[in-house]
Amino acid sequence: MKASGTLREYKVVGRLLPSAKNPAPPLYRMRIFAPNHVVAKSHAWSLNACLFSCCVLAQVHEKSPLKVKNFGIWLRYDSRSGTHNMYREYRDLTTSGAVTQCCEFHKHTRSACTH
Repeated sequence: MKASGTLREYKVVGRLLPSAKNPAPPLYRMRIFAPNHVVAKSHAWSLNACLFSCCVLAQVHEKSPLKVKNFGIWLRYDSRSGTHNMYREYRDLTTSGAVTQCCEFHKHTRSACTH
């Protein structure tokens, strides 16, 4: 995903399609950070498009967006020398702002793709 501008946080709830073997499949919830709802839904569909049905797609709003908070983000990225795990902390008003900072940092300073 090429992030331009700020990312938004979306909650996607989906499940596998009901079948004779499994008539009531469990629901799965994902937190997706995307620039708009179209990209968020396409990331949810990337799981298994022919067997997955999206039940809920909703934007998540911060409970207290006027209070500064510290966010810790664990991430894994691929570079030319292999796969690396990293933990970084960001200070921002919202979770979406911290994730946007993280994507911008890696877009400009690391040879890692932001998707």
